[in-house]
Amino acid sequence: MRPGGALRGVPQPRPTDRFAEMLVAVLSGQRPVHAMLRHSAGQAYDELIRLAERGPLRTRGARPVVRDIGWFVPREGAIEAFARIGAGDRLRAMAFRLERGRDLRWRCTAVELGGPR
Repeated sequence: MRPGGALRGVPQPRPTDRFAEMLVAVLSGQRPVHAMLRHSAGQAYDELIRLAERGPLRTRGARPVVRDIGWFVPREGAIEAFARIGAGDRLRAMAFRLERGRDLRWRCTAVELGGPR
């Protein structure tokens, strides 16, 4: 094993993948919103609180899953991402911004959720 516990040749998840999964878990009620406290910065945590109270991704049937992720890098240390979230025959859009801090950790700095389609 390499330092940090990662195996050689084993692909590591991208920050966009990890954050999309964490956001879906919070917005679907699978995890409490405070699970994102150390993974968010600025207004993003306040927005997550507002979104989580409404439970926008809670379903009675199929569990929401990340179907697709895309991203754009507007500058070094920032990623603007979108994800398509599916639950049964419903599809929603989620957008979020990640910024790398001085400690080299990625944090969510903005999140938006689109309506059902």
